[in-house]
Amino acid sequence: MKPWTDRAGKLSPLKAAAFVGTLVPALLLAYYAATGFPSAAPTGGLLGPRPFTAAIHHTGDWAIRFLLLSLAVTPLRRIGQWPKLILIRRMLGIAALCYALGHLVLYFFDQNWNVARVVSEIALRIYLTIGFVALLGLVALGATSTDAAIKKLGSNWNRLHKIVYGIGILAALHFFMQSKADVYEPTLMAGFFMLLMVYRLAQWRGLSLTSPWVLIAIAIAAALATVVVEAAWYGLATGVPPGRVLAANLQFSYSIRPAWWILATGLGVAVLGYVRSMGKADAPRGRRVARAGA
Repeated sequence: MKPWTDRAGKLSPLKAAAFVGTLVPALLLAYYAATGFPSAAPTGGLLGPRPFTAAIHHTGDWAIRFLLLSLAVTPLRRIGQWPKLILIRRMLGIAALCYALGHLVLYFFDQNWNVARVVSEIALRIYLTIGFVALLGLVALGATSTDAAIKKLGSNWNRLHKIVYGIGILAALHFFMQSKADVYEPTLMAGFFMLLMVYRLAQWRGLSLTSPWVLIAIAIAAALATVVVEAAWYGLATGVPPGRVLAANLQFSYSIRPAWWILATGLGVAVLGYVRSMGKADAPRGRRVARAGA
């Protein structure tokens, strides 16, 4: 079965669009490389003065982004009432694995393929150890993502694939630790991860993901959790008082803090859920009116 076809072998516009989307970051990286990677110019071309480091970060960033997108499929299926989204979950997960492997391969390349040195670095640097464990988890999920593996593992498949939540935590922690002082992007990714986890927690508690009030509460809770995580990280890693971080979230002079993006996304999802639920409610009414008119 081709990546752009459904199980019946017919073209699936959704799968085709998702497949193209998974290739775009790699194609952009190839374009950056072709236009100045490596470069004799002082700036190092489009990838900057340290092109290999930029390429490593590019692939790592997209690995966690595709991981989060794969986790977003399940709540969006229910909230947006789009059952066909399940068709692209596996593809997004495989994309996360491929970019994570590319992340590691580029690191090997940057270290001149010195295997002993890379192994030593992974063993001695805790943030590399954490990232490598997350990668091993993705490999396990990717290796068991086939229909044959699902059939063979049976109910154990679902239990195994729950490690994706632990992988998400490890990936976010790796992102924070390697980013050092500037953790805007890691905080944003951590916020999205927490938003997705609160959706799952709400569903586990029996709350309706079609209720706009539940979705609004989830958005607020995830945004506040993002503020707490950001303040805690700065306090523990850099010694910045949490009060300064909290105050920064109420200032908009320079940039919009990650928590506000999480809140906006969560509220947008609440609006989506409300619109979709109203549309579903109006559809039977429309059919009844049509039958009455007939």
